Amino acid sequence: MGALDAKVAIVTGAGRGIGRGEAIALAAEGASVVVNDLGASADGTSVGSSPADAVVEEIVAAGGRAVADANDVASWTGAEALVQGALEHFGRLDVLVNNAGFLRDQMSFNMDEAAWDDVVRVHLKGHFAPSRFAAAHWRARAKAGEEGGGAIVNTTSEAGLYGGTGQANYVAAKAGIAGMTVGLARELGRYGVRVNAVAPRARTRMTEALLGEMAAGQEGAFDEWDPDNVGPVVAWLASDAAADVSGQVFVVVGGRLHRFRGWEMVAEVEQDGRWSMEAIEARRGELFGEDRSGPPTMGFGR
Repeated sequence: MGALDAKVAIVTGAGRGIGRGEAIALAAEGASVVVNDLGASADGTSVGSSPADAVVEEIVAAGGRAVADANDVASWTGAEALVQGALEHFGRLDVLVNNAGFLRDQMSFNMDEAAWDDVVRVHLKGHFAPSRFAAAHWRARAKAGEEGGGAIVNTTSEAGLYGGTGQANYVAAKAGIAGMTVGLARELGRYGVRVNAVAPRARTRMTEALLGEMAAGQEGAFDEWDPDNVGPVVAWLASDAAADVSGQVFVVVGGRLHRFRGWEMVAEVEQDGRWSMEAIEARRGELFGEDRSGPPTMGFGR
């Protein structure tokens, strides 16, 4: 018996890397999986043959159920077709894992409009559009008196939590995904839908050039950069065991799991009436204390 027996899951960007590991982990727990992948290159500039079929074959060979899908999840019609296809093929939908994305890094002063638009589109809109149609389905089920709800697991990044250099497009999109996760959790909880996010640190096509030998696994040792490390965390979030977990963001680093909380107030000053520049400057010490560290540093996140 698996933790996800009789459940149906969609995983976007599931042809390679983290998404592939997530699809296999869900299937290993008994879920029927829609493996979505366009077959796009790491920077999204070209589309080749989709690797989704190979992942489906791997799942089926292990005794699971899966079907490939090549819809563009950042397209309104593509996202709707993806959700509808899962319903038509498997008869229900219980889990949506939003993972699809690519990088197109440029310094802000050199970034062109396409690099901004395309990255924000595939990450932020590519998370929202499938969520929108999955949420509409689960809301209709709830209003019809059906139980079960649903689970959404989004993919943010440490870049979105800490900031990053040369990635203003990616940072903005991933920060937006983290914020959207909390917003959707509040909005959809009344319909039995929970929404969480993971920020994986792993070796993928998007990070291998940056990480180089740093992320090379040593034979016989636990490989903390293995993208398959993320799958069990997503499977747990998708399962009934995490039915009371929603609106949370987790960083997954090998065998470490960090729960993050959004922006927190770290200092406060108050006065009667409107602030002046001089009054703010006079109380700078109360706002910053000894903290002169600047923006926080980050690890190598996806």
